[in-house]
Amino acid sequence: MSTLLTVIATFFAGMGAGLGTGFAGLSAAAVISPVLITFLGMDPYMAVGIALASDVLASAVSAYTYHKNKNLDIKNGLIMMISVLIFTFVGSYVASLLPSATMGNFSVFMTFLLGIKFIVRPVMTTKEAMTSVPAHKRIIQSIICGVVIGFICGFVGAGGGMMMLLMLTSVLGYELKTAVGTSVFIMAFTAFTGSLSHFIIGGKTDVFVLILCVIFTLIWARIAAVFANKADPKTLNRATGVVLVILGIAVMGFRLFA
Repeated sequence: MSTLLTVIATFFAGMGAGLGTGFAGLSAAAVISPVLITFLGMDPYMAVGIALASDVLASAVSAYTYHKNKNLDIKNGLIMMISVLIFTFVGSYVASLLPSATMGNFSVFMTFLLGIKFIVRPVMTTKEAMTSVPAHKRIIQSIICGVVIGFICGFVGAGGGMMMLLMLTSVLGYELKTAVGTSVFIMAFTAFTGSLSHFIIGGKTDVFVLILCVIFTLIWARIAAVFANKADPKTLNRATGVVLVILGIAVMGFRLFA
């Protein structure tokens, strides 16, 4: 494997993952894993571990940017995060009892459809309308959505960021910027937990590829998050939709080559 190919592959993987994280709160695993597996011939388990590790800093920096611009719901985000973490384990256990089936394509296809949805039917909910929901109702909604997201992620093995964005905007009625900010806040913790378990169980990793992916993902996530927080709602919806559609098509293409 040449150093140049490694740098090029990780650059584009990090760019796609960073834009997806900063704009839509998506997991870097959706983009980085298939690129590393397809173009660098990396072991899938190691590729997912590197992708999750890349997610940690990118999501944390994005969450800080959204929080600085008052586009982050920490209280309900923490409640949802606990539900997601618990039921990810439940979903994984249930999946281990059933015959193996490739359901990864489901999350990729849903990413593409979600992108179309943001372009055709943008989320124009205001912060005033969002905060008018009673606190106790929001807590219950956060717990239920966290249970659903966690179980699906554990069972399918992917799609956490995409499912969170869908639930936060469609079910909880979040304004788009707050939805993305809350999503990346949760993803920073879930990605840290996932990457740590991958490295503990899987052992050694390719440090050079890991460092490149972390740096490139972090740079592009920061750029996307700054732009997203300055954009007006309609522009942000379209930009988010375009990023999701391109990522969906790109990852489906990677899976065909894999």
